[in-house]
Amino acid sequence: MTAMSNRAKLGVVLASAVLLGSVAAGYVAVAAEPAPAPPPAAGDQAVTLTPGPRLLAVTDRHVSTVAATDPAGPRTVAALECLRVYAAAGTGICLKPETAWSYQMVVLDAALRETRVVSVPGLPNRARVSASGRMVSWTTFVGGDSYTSSGFSTRTGILDTRSGAAVASLEAFAITRDGRAYRNADVNYWGVTFTADDNRFYATMATGGRRYLVRGDLAARTVETLKENVECPSLSPDGTRLAFKEAIDADPAKGWRLSVLDLATMRVTATAETRSVDDQAAWLDGGKLAYTLRKDDGQPDVWSVPADGAGTPTLVIPGAESPSPLT
Repeated sequence: MTAMSNRAKLGVVLASAVLLGSVAAGYVAVAAEPAPAPPPAAGDQAVTLTPGPRLLAVTDRHVSTVAATDPAGPRTVAALECLRVYAAAGTGICLKPETAWSYQMVVLDAALRETRVVSVPGLPNRARVSASGRMVSWTTFVGGDSYTSSGFSTRTGILDTRSGAAVASLEAFAITRDGRAYRNADVNYWGVTFTADDNRFYATMATGGRRYLVRGDLAARTVETLKENVECPSLSPDGTRLAFKEAIDADPAKGWRLSVLDLATMRVTATAETRSVDDQAAWLDGGKLAYTLRKDDGQPDVWSVPADGAGTPTLVIPGAESPSPLT
C-alpha cells in the first residue's frame, strides 16, 4: 500500500483500494463535498435491485441503473446517495455519508429500503455482496494506526445479513503465510469477494511491504496466503477465476494491470486493458469484466474488457462508477 504523490493521480482517489497519506486527505476533501442533485429518472420507473438485464452503478454519487443491452442509453437515478454500491440476488450494499465527515454501511432490499445500518470508521472504498445476497463486505480507509508511517491503513468488515453476525475487522483472523503461522501488527485487508458457499472468501492482505491474495474461512476465522501481488480480487460466476489488479513490476507506484488468475493452474492472463486500473472489477458475465477509469478531470467512466486477454476495452457507462450486474 503506497502513498501516491503524482498530481495527475489525484482523480482516482474514489476508486483506490490502497491510496494513503496525502491522497487519502484529498479523498476526504472530495467526499465531504455535498452531492449534486440526481439527474431526472428515465420515465417514471424507480430504481430497484431486482435481478434482471440491467447494470447497477453510481452516477454523480447516486444509485442508478441502465439497461444491459443499452448501457449508454437512458439512465434511472435514485435519490439515494452512495459512494460505493453493489448488489446481488436482490440485496444491495451502499456506503454512504452519515454526516459531512462520517459514513455508514447500509444493507438494502430490492426496493432500496434500508434493512441494516452500521456506522463505519474511515472513508468508503470497496463494497461487495455474495452471489446469494446473504453476505456483504466493505473496506474503508482509517487513520491513527501507529505502525503506518502515513497514519492511514484499511479496515475490512463482513456481515451475515440473515443471522446478523458481523466481523468488524478481518485483522483478528489467524493467518497462515507460506504454510506457517504468521502474526504482525501491520496486517491490513481489502477487497473481499465471496465464494458460493457464503463461508469462504478471497481478499488482499498487506504486510511487510508485500501484498498477498488470501483465501479465508469465516467459520474458522482463518486466512491463508495463495499468491503475491494480487489486489482487489473478484471471483468469476463459475468460481474458477479471479479478476484482479496486478501492480506493474510489483510496484503500485507504477500502476496496475487488470488481469485474471486461473485458480486451478494459478496462471495469470493480462487483459487487453493497458491503462492503470485501480478498481475491484466486476464480472458482467462469465467472459467480460467491468471497471472504473477516471479522466484527467477526475470524472469516472465504466469500461469493459474480455477476461481472456483478447479484444479491446469498450466504454460501457459514461459518467458512472462502481458497476455491478443485477444478477
